[in-house]
Amino acid sequence: MCCLCVSCTFLFQINEKDLAFSLSGLRHPLKYQIRYMGNTLFTGKVLLHFDELPSTNDYAADWLAGVHGKDATKSRPPEGSVVRADSQSAGRGQFGSKWESAQGQNLMFSVIYYPAFLPVEDQFLLSQAVALAVADAVRMYVQAPVFIKWPNDIYVSDYKVAGILIQNALSGKSIRSSILGIGLNVNQTEFSDGLKRAGSLARTTGLALDREAVFNDLLVCLEARYLELRSGQFATIRSAYLSNLYQKDVKQDFELPDGTRFSGCIRGVRPDGQLQIEWGGALHAYAVKAVQMVWE
Repeated sequence: MCCLCVSCTFLFQINEKDLAFSLSGLRHPLKYQIRYMGNTLFTGKVLLHFDELPSTNDYAADWLAGVHGKDATKSRPPEGSVVRADSQSAGRGQFGSKWESAQGQNLMFSVIYYPAFLPVEDQFLLSQAVALAVADAVRMYVQAPVFIKWPNDIYVSDYKVAGILIQNALSGKSIRSSILGIGLNVNQTEFSDGLKRAGSLARTTGLALDREAVFNDLLVCLEARYLELRSGQFATIRSAYLSNLYQKDVKQDFELPDGTRFSGCIRGVRPDGQLQIEWGGALHAYAVKAVQMVWE
């Protein structure tokens, strides 16, 4: 109860004057709003919604960087602030890969959080919590199986419907700020020939969905998992992540960067995020991009 009261008090202190001050000097014209949503405490209360941006993550990073040389009490974006665009000209996924999305059909947005409670060595927990949140929201709209493909892609059956790009700013042994970039394919049904594993909610259900409803549900799920993380339920998040892990305990072909291929089974994920694969009679751990699944 106390936590709820404190959060609500903070939220209603947000005003347009302070918000405008925090945005001064940014290079993109925009329209913004303070939304008094009843179903979240702080996530999505401040929403910057654009027709088009190069990248919502880049804009959020510029917004965070704008605190320098200003009154930080006024200029720091409120926790849970969202930057959203209907189209991105330079959207990207993990490790610089391009994120393709048809204009006005999907969801592309970035959320700013301040998880100072999370030690640097446990930062993969944030990735796990966000992936679980997106999976939670997707399950509200599809009946097919939903999985998390390591480290944080969201799959419906064998098709990718969402990707996540997290940028953490560190301060000593804790995380100063996090930008959670999320792309969810909602109503797009046609994809480039090179995207054989691309899917969407509409492609799965055969229905055109209300993007605003999906967006709001996703924000609710995101905040719920973030609060779970903030309350210290690390074991719960790790366990839930493993139970959602794509191809866990299933014989699968993999490839190393040098072209070596092998067959093995995913057995788990280490606290630092390395994937554990059993093959050749031993358990091996791999960092992201150090191994990939081989698709037939």
